[in-house]
Amino acid sequence: MRGVVFDGRKVDVVDDLEIRDPGPGEVLVAVAAAGLCHSDLSVIDGTIPFPVPVVLGHEGAGVVEAVGAGVTHVAAGDHVALSTIASCGACAECNRGRPTMCRKAIGMPDRPFSRGGEPLYQFAANSAFAERTLVKAVQAVKIPEDIPLTSAALIGCGVVTGVGAALNRAKVDRGDSVVVIGTGGIGLNVLQGARIAGATKIVAVDSNPGKEAVARQFGATHFLESVEGVKSILPNGADHAFECVGRVELIRAAIDLLDRHGQAVLLGVPAATAEASFTVSSLFLDKSILGCRYGSARPQRDFALYAELYGEGRLLLDELVTATYPVEDFAKAAGDAEAGRVARGVLTF
Repeated sequence: MRGVVFDGRKVDVVDDLEIRDPGPGEVLVAVAAAGLCHSDLSVIDGTIPFPVPVVLGHEGAGVVEAVGAGVTHVAAGDHVALSTIASCGACAECNRGRPTMCRKAIGMPDRPFSRGGEPLYQFAANSAFAERTLVKAVQAVKIPEDIPLTSAALIGCGVVTGVGAALNRAKVDRGDSVVVIGTGGIGLNVLQGARIAGATKIVAVDSNPGKEAVARQFGATHFLESVEGVKSILPNGADHAFECVGRVELIRAAIDLLDRHGQAVLLGVPAATAEASFTVSSLFLDKSILGCRYGSARPQRDFALYAELYGEGRLLLDELVTATYPVEDFAKAAGDAEAGRVARGVLTF
């Protein structure tokens, strides 16, 4: 079968991948579509260290092909969106409703794929850039069949991360003010999360003026090309500032833009060893700096909510898909993503 493999030096689209059958508590999914997220590119450029060789991809949707023993919530033929959180369901963090913090779901990559007899790692417990992938049952979330799979794929990373950061982590409330720095796939979803939450002033900041129209479509009430203009709109500062780029100077900017009791939420991914600085006294007015993993989500709950909001016309999914590419055109899709030409490019099988 076809898939996108990174061997530590180069990326190849191969056609000789193999995958094992599902074991107890596992689901085999025929992937129909997978969004190309910057996290995949960050593995390639070394920003995110990951063992190789690895099958890339982590934002996918498809149709269940087979299930292992004990799996009852999905069956062959069901449409599913795939989560990257292979949580155990039994630890203290899972029982607190925080599956993204499950220690058994972080940093323990499996190797369900093989090629020429050599095992290959699975990226983010998902590897959606393959015709078939194998996930834990908890990662396969049933979705309505009327959601196009090219759109549903984006629920599994960009949507849950961005919308979840606004709703779950920051808990944006009615009347709040929000600044979103960076309007790529994650930033656009923070914008619509803030809109859904009822924020009244939502300022999008992006150096590319060509992104203004789509930022406003997703919820921005104002658009700026630089953070310098934010104080003219929010003279007291923002209740929430989201950094969605992964640059340390913008992390500092997000902190400096906060009003009293404001929160800076960090979503961009800088280099693993990157350090950011801030003036300590700037936090004394009850300001906070928040990390956020995967939108602080509970995927089985949140994916269903986002599917419902999509059905009501309140959550935009189709509009996120700028372009689709056959998997063989991975290099073109990656080039478009790196150049900022797409909100999300989606690979199809």
